[in-house]
Amino acid sequence: MNTLCFNLRILIAILCTHFVACPGIGLSADDDTMVAQQSHALLFGTKSEFKEAVLALRSRGKPDVAAAMILAIRYTRDGKRDLSTALQAITHHTATSWFDWMVWQQSNPQISPHPSYTGLKLKVLASIDQNFLQFFKEDWAQPTSMKIRLEEITWGGVRVDSIPSLDHPKMIAAAEANYLLDDDLVFGIDINGDTRAYPLRIMGWHEMFNDVIGGVPVALAYCTLCGAGIVFETQPEGREQPFVFGSSGMLYRSNKLMFNRQTNSLWNQFTGQPVVGPLVKSDVQLTIRPVTITSWAEWHKLHPQTTVLSVNTGYSRDYGPDVVYREYFASTDLMFPVKVNEMKLRQKDYIFGIRDVGAAKAWPLSVFTGGAVINDTVGFRDIVLIGDAANRTVRAYDRKGKRFQAHSKGNRLQGPEGLWDIHENALVGPNGTRLNRVPGHISYWFAWDGYLGIQSQLYTPENHSSTSHPIK
Repeated sequence: MNTLCFNLRILIAILCTHFVACPGIGLSADDDTMVAQQSHALLFGTKSEFKEAVLALRSRGKPDVAAAMILAIRYTRDGKRDLSTALQAITHHTATSWFDWMVWQQSNPQISPHPSYTGLKLKVLASIDQNFLQFFKEDWAQPTSMKIRLEEITWGGVRVDSIPSLDHPKMIAAAEANYLLDDDLVFGIDINGDTRAYPLRIMGWHEMFNDVIGGVPVALAYCTLCGAGIVFETQPEGREQPFVFGSSGMLYRSNKLMFNRQTNSLWNQFTGQPVVGPLVKSDVQLTIRPVTITSWAEWHKLHPQTTVLSVNTGYSRDYGPDVVYREYFASTDLMFPVKVNEMKLRQKDYIFGIRDVGAAKAWPLSVFTGGAVINDTVGFRDIVLIGDAANRTVRAYDRKGKRFQAHSKGNRLQGPEGLWDIHENALVGPNGTRLNRVPGHISYWFAWDGYLGIQSQLYTPENHSSTSHPIK
């Protein structure tokens, strides 16, 4: 308790006003003291104190206590109905479940929580895992110090590092990977000729690796909840050592918050930017590298010299096919609350997304059904996309004004001057011209639409005629 008071001054206010006076520390008014005490009672009081708190906060009639009530709905066993009734009275919104109230909260960023909420939220997190507090030291949890809202950070059901990252994991030759089935999906990465495969059935248990591929320090951040595996360079220009990442155990809008071990800053897994902690005010931005999802058989055929992640990870997990997150992947439902726009796509439809300078665009994976080649643009960049929905595979290249069509040979395109070879990092023309790969990744629609943080276009086939399919 003293440690919390020392590290988190805002937490002192909430703890010290719960029946104990704290010299030199006080809240600004009797109303603030009452809100702090009664909000605390919602989660840590007796049954009678809980009932008194619900009545008092409802009678007060201000929505700044909504965040505390929503937090209590998740963690209290009894009284959920009373809390929802009180929330409806102070917000004039009708909902009953924690899931629905969290969506309402995301939709109403203009409602700022009462100042005592910060201390209450941190006490709840500390009661789950004391290690959560390493991400909220000093003033890191203050609204002005964060790039995301504390009230939208949720516990993901695990503790810090309970989903352990793989740091420089053992790789084996393709011939030794007899545990893999041909149709197992892998994350395929090729950097400077160093070609590797990381099966999703293993990475689903770890969600992160830190390694050096082709001389480049990288991390794969895999958010199973949002279906996105993104490869980031981890040594931005000017840093002497690469960042090393892990899983914090917390989520933001149903997407994992990763953290770097050097500073304990929390990072947006989707954008590669710090959102909580000492790096928030820096301009650090991780560079995205290309990654391909495809079947093991297809990757091995294209890259016979590839190495493969070994099942000897040092952890005891069931790495069998279709084991990790089986029910979630098979369901159309989300596990954690997030506001979703389903006017264009369903929440768990897969898309392939590209973020370019000042622009972003998503292509429904369904447009690549049966295999397709699409000439398109992202912002001011001309690109060609080559994909096959069957294996969740899409690659994009900078076409620089050229136009391409599918060819009967799957590893080639029909383009200017003849046939172009499809390589992992470039298209190579008959005269040796190279068109470089453009980084992108697969994700669920809900994550791309709700977590990206910038405006994105959505590809619609009816508005584009430059699509071709392989000749069967």
